[in-house]
Amino acid sequence: MKAVVVSRAGGPEVLEVLERELPSIKPGWSLVKVMGFGINHSEIFTRQGLSPSVVFPRVLGIEMVGVIEETSNPSRLSVGQKVVSIMGEMGRAYDGGYAEYALLPNDNLYTIETDLDWRDLASVPETYYTAYGSMKNLKIEAKDRILVRAGSSGVGQAFAKLVRARFPEVSLIASVRRLDKEEKILAAGFDQVILDRDGKLETNQTFTKIFELVGPATIKDSLAHLEEGGIICSTGQLGGQWYLEDFDPIEMLRNNVYLTTFYSGNVDREKLQAMFDYIKTYQVPVGPEIIFTIDDIQAAHAYLESKESFGKVIVLNHQGEK
Repeated sequence: MKAVVVSRAGGPEVLEVLERELPSIKPGWSLVKVMGFGINHSEIFTRQGLSPSVVFPRVLGIEMVGVIEETSNPSRLSVGQKVVSIMGEMGRAYDGGYAEYALLPNDNLYTIETDLDWRDLASVPETYYTAYGSMKNLKIEAKDRILVRAGSSGVGQAFAKLVRARFPEVSLIASVRRLDKEEKILAAGFDQVILDRDGKLETNQTFTKIFELVGPATIKDSLAHLEEGGIICSTGQLGGQWYLEDFDPIEMLRNNVYLTTFYSGNVDREKLQAMFDYIKTYQVPVGPEIIFTIDDIQAAHAYLESKESFGKVIVLNHQGEK
């Protein structure tokens, strides 16, 4: 099989596509034929050596979709069954989804019911689950004015599609660091685009809900634009800052506002299936912005890191198979 192996920290060039033997089955684990996987910013951080717990060499990948090839638990996981896997330390403590086959813990394999094809399904797990959980925690109502900070990101785009499908009249605003993506963002369902310059929103507008994907680097500025009684959900860390520093909760939340988050590691089959049911019920138009092959994994990482990056980036394996 082909697998993407990282042997040292560095840029996209350290992603090596190697031929490996298929992993051998062991108790508590199953071999999955990986049909597709998404590319995530957290994997870029790991590749750069910013995940202290990760020991190289490692096959990255915190998510994948595929079918059971061989299993140690046939009573729950039958050969040929469609499965999704996200988080659970995959791609970090053990080899992840950047491969044609992956040996994964049974407890981290979720059987789901969906009619999505592999192209659309591969774009969903980590990105849409993160957006879906954050959307629930924001307790969105049709009357809300919602700001999505880093609206051009994959999670930001997924959030917009999820919200717009159920609340077509909601006011949805994106912030970006460059306005050259404005046309694409508006076409994706946003009503307005605001410039985020050096961590400051160039507007005096306020919002009832804020989906914070830049993270601790801009939370204080976001709070300054949150209306009384509003909610901010800080889920991403695209700003490269992991912790809030010099943060006085009483002072910063003095306007009777709420600060929450969503952790995609808080996952089980029921929660995942609820998301897929939502996608089906509200006919959410899921799908990737761009598709790569495993041989082009360096280009996939380079694209996601570039200024041109927009939406969800995925890799498809075994193309043409159903």
